[in-house]
Amino acid sequence: MTGDQLVPFVFESLPVRGALIQLTRAWRRMQRDHDYDPLVRETLGHAAAATGLIAHSLKFTGSVTLQMQGAGPLSMLVMQATSQLELRGMATAGNPVAADAYPELFEDAHCAITIDNGEQPYQGVVEISGDQLADSLKGYFDRSVQVPSHLALVSDADMAGGLLLQQMPGQSVLEADDWQRLGYIAATLRGAELSQNSGIDMIRKLFAEDDVRVFEPRQASFRCRCSRQRAGEVLKMLGEAEVQAAVAEQGRVEVTCEYCGERQRFDAIDVSRLFVENTVSGPKSLQ
Repeated sequence: MTGDQLVPFVFESLPVRGALIQLTRAWRRMQRDHDYDPLVRETLGHAAAATGLIAHSLKFTGSVTLQMQGAGPLSMLVMQATSQLELRGMATAGNPVAADAYPELFEDAHCAITIDNGEQPYQGVVEISGDQLADSLKGYFDRSVQVPSHLALVSDADMAGGLLLQQMPGQSVLEADDWQRLGYIAATLRGAELSQNSGIDMIRKLFAEDDVRVFEPRQASFRCRCSRQRAGEVLKMLGEAEVQAAVAEQGRVEVTCEYCGERQRFDAIDVSRLFVENTVSGPKSLQ
């Protein structure tokens, strides 16, 4: 395997484009400061691959945020990817979780996908359904993207990956049998095989009977956008009285980033400076 990368490709004889993503170092970095239950880890890995694939399709400099929230064992999952394929993500759940399968992770839950171009964010909300995240995201591609798509996602402790096939609008007509055949092939994607093959080799192996043109791989990476300034804004949201009380009791207050584990420490002087203007900024947890 060749590290963290996304390989775009097209079919020469069919109006279909695709992309295969493989995440290793970035995926392991997301897990480093967490002890996820295997089912939660698998779902988070699927989210990492899916969000990277969606971000690759952006035609502008921006970002994608996939957020799942509900009252079930998995109360919160957030995955973000920029158009440069810089990813970060986290999940909040018990360990072990009281669930044996993906549908049991959620209760009164929804999945929101936000596309941000820096000006006017667009959000699509889809129902959480099916046996895995790829099933839930089918509604997003059908209703929000409105492009017929096949999506397959795989993950384990060492690797997260996925395959996205999409019909190309405005091209020649694709026969239903051809589209169904490609869907069957995409569904055969397995994590063990993806771990043992580079993206290019995997594409050629899956679509051995098709004439496929593979483009230059794009590198993906883990990157967190936390900062001391944003940690200070979190404290401002808590309020001066609460923060000052914590400092008086413990000598300092500490803010830990849930994405990367980075810790920002504020002593009494830092806190006094923080509240000198007595202003409160809006939440930036998803920025």
